Amino acid sequence: MSNVFQNRYVRAILLSGLLLQIGIWVRNFAILLYVMEHTGGDPFAISMISVAEYAPIFLFSFLAGTFADRWRPKRTMVWCELLSALSVVAVLATFVFGTWKAIFFATLISAILSQFSQPSGMKLFKLHVPTDQIQAGMSAYQTLFAVFMVLGPIMGTFVFQQWGMEVAMVITAVAFLLAAGILFLLPPDRVEETEKKETALLDEMASGVRYVLSNRVLTFLGFCFMVAGLALGLIQPLGIFLVTERLELPKESLQWLLMVQGVGMIVGGGVTMGFAKKVPPQSLLAAGLLGNAIAFAILGISTHLWLTLVAQLIAGLLLPCIQIGINTMLLKHTESSFLGRVNGILTPLFTGSMVIMMSVSGVLKKYLSLVTIYEVAAALFIIGILFIMPLYRMQEGKRTQASEQVGS
Repeated sequence: MSNVFQNRYVRAILLSGLLLQIGIWVRNFAILLYVMEHTGGDPFAISMISVAEYAPIFLFSFLAGTFADRWRPKRTMVWCELLSALSVVAVLATFVFGTWKAIFFATLISAILSQFSQPSGMKLFKLHVPTDQIQAGMSAYQTLFAVFMVLGPIMGTFVFQQWGMEVAMVITAVAFLLAAGILFLLPPDRVEETEKKETALLDEMASGVRYVLSNRVLTFLGFCFMVAGLALGLIQPLGIFLVTERLELPKESLQWLLMVQGVGMIVGGGVTMGFAKKVPPQSLLAAGLLGNAIAFAILGISTHLWLTLVAQLIAGLLLPCIQIGINTMLLKHTESSFLGRVNGILTPLFTGSMVIMMSVSGVLKKYLSLVTIYEVAAALFIIGILFIMPLYRMQEGKRTQASEQVGS
């Protein structure tokens, strides 16, 4: 594990990611609380924050991934963080004129730019991190996200309540600028030997689709992305009903369930870092899917607080296994020249299926019991495991072929 952190690219990506998470969580919670104050908690205005966060994934992910494959990764990331900082500064300037609704603009622009920055970061991993260290590096990266799922809301709320919207926007801009500065200190991007002549944008997008369809590992990962999104989206809005209906507790008790899950994600990410080299990524993915299936099944039937908390802890512990397993396999089985497009195809599968199920879960709740919905979500994770089984057979086939070649 120490070898991973000796890699300057891993350190730079993690440190820049730390600063970005500070900026993102301070900005998001400041905007949420600010909109609630200025609209009296208007549901439409608050929902528009989520629209500003998720819409760019559908609209720009594939296009941005195609451009990320064309552009050099370090330069792309630096420009994205700089432009994100400038968008926050522009929003801050609007407060002088009293145009508070422009705060949606900061979230929208930053979300669009992240569609360019994220695949570029994965490309840096692919180009500069040894294959045997990728899984450990991704474990550290996912653990960082898990830590901020617990600390981020606390940090964002504290900043807004203590110093207000203007200071929150300044902190966000400074965090983005510092993240850009750290990435800027990396050596210049090298031109890949396989880099090809510029082709038409539509041709490159079409070649990305063909690449995914021709790669069985990526095809099966796409199905796993989609099934996991369906399962998580189905129960995402219903956690409050576990508290009020199944446990018969006040709605405020939901925070304890979320806190336990967040702690589980931090511990799970840390544990996964410890044995990342010893466990194949498809085994991590299968363990994560199975563990969450068991956890969701327990959550649905439990009427005891302690049992529900245990299930939440299990889900949190094993959720990083899904994220790390998928990202590691994506990096290992995708050529660096196609990473942006592959990410731009697979990410909307997960997010799209999750948002679709989030939008219908409330309707389903009217016709189905909470137990039934959670058991369906658990079944979806089991279906996801079925898509992992061919990957084991493919791996076994490669080992057999290699041993035959050695024997001959």
